[in-house]
Amino acid sequence: MKIYEELVARGLIAQVTDEERIRELVNNGEATFYIGFDPTADSLHVGHFMALCLMKRLQMAGNRPIALLGGGTGMIGDPSGKTEMRKMLTKETIDHNIECFKQQMSRFIDFSDGKALMVNNADWLLTLNYVDLLREVGADFHVNNMLRAECYRQRLERDGGLSFLEFNYMIMQSYDFLELYRRYGCNLQFGGDDQWSNMLGGRELIRKKYGEKKADAMTITLLLNSEGQKMGKTVGGAVWLDPDKTSPYDFYQYWRNVNDADVLKCIRMLTFLPLEQIDEMDSWEGAKLNTAKEILAYELTKLVHGEEEAGKAQNAARSIFSSGDSSDMPTVTIGDNDLKDGSIDICTILIKCGFATSRSDARRCIEGGGVSIDGDKVTDIYQSFEGSEFAEGRVVRKGKKNYKKVIYK
Repeated sequence: MKIYEELVARGLIAQVTDEERIRELVNNGEATFYIGFDPTADSLHVGHFMALCLMKRLQMAGNRPIALLGGGTGMIGDPSGKTEMRKMLTKETIDHNIECFKQQMSRFIDFSDGKALMVNNADWLLTLNYVDLLREVGADFHVNNMLRAECYRQRLERDGGLSFLEFNYMIMQSYDFLELYRRYGCNLQFGGDDQWSNMLGGRELIRKKYGEKKADAMTITLLLNSEGQKMGKTVGGAVWLDPDKTSPYDFYQYWRNVNDADVLKCIRMLTFLPLEQIDEMDSWEGAKLNTAKEILAYELTKLVHGEEEAGKAQNAARSIFSSGDSSDMPTVTIGDNDLKDGSIDICTILIKCGFATSRSDARRCIEGGGVSIDGDKVTDIYQSFEGSEFAEGRVVRKGKKNYKKVIYK
């Protein structure tokens, strides 16, 4: 099976502009393609994971990825999927986040010997003259069409509306494709369904600047299945690829706890297991689905954190659930700074463990009956403990599958 057919079989392709041309480019290893990453945090997260895996698959088939880091677009902020304007980041913060992204991306993509490029759109966007940009591309964007785009329409219908700052994002992303085409011969772009209008804008820019016939052969747009955009959030917050933010054990547990209905879909989309092996799992039910979840969690933890950490996470999880042994359990350390008058309350403990994002979130967990310490259910949202009670370590649990050992030092 060739790579394009494999992408379809794995459920990664949702929509394309010219399927036959795309198939030809990708299957022959002739695609120079880009995916954009805006550096809004100092770590990539699970929501980026599908894109990175896709880039890896295509590179293995001989195509050349361009990882486009949004040093310029990150100064504006993508309004897609947001109910309010993103927090404005300083250039220093964006530059720091970009450096973090670069290190993480290198685990997935081979940037040696021209096999891939890592490019920052600040190189062209931050030096643009506003009037020159308007004259070059402004006439190619019609406001009526832009307002019909889903990413803008949703915001216009909400309180607060859409700022003019954010309204420029589509033009900037479209200009990125034009510039990548000019500089590197980029002939393919990938993105989630919330980026569709922006990607079409870039395609149309190239068509108008370089002629429809030539551009039709060189500028194709693919749309990633939206499943990848939905990943990355849990009760405890985002699932990061940085082990200092989300430990390998917690990363493993995130995938170990996916819904039964999603496990085979995730294995198909995200792992590099052969499709024949995955097809055999389609009939798995009941207890076998737990085996499938272990396979999923192990394979993805291995991709992100390496085989050794994946093995440790799997062994720790199995040990905890089979015998209650907490020796390999991930730990959270509390100290005097976490205590108030020598004590720490249960809501603070849950937040420290990453089991809740706020005190109100922690209270809901407790009121739902899902919190226990050393097997004893916690029912009082105001319950406090002396720090010394955790000197030997105590096991804090949320729900059936989320455990942390809390140690006072």
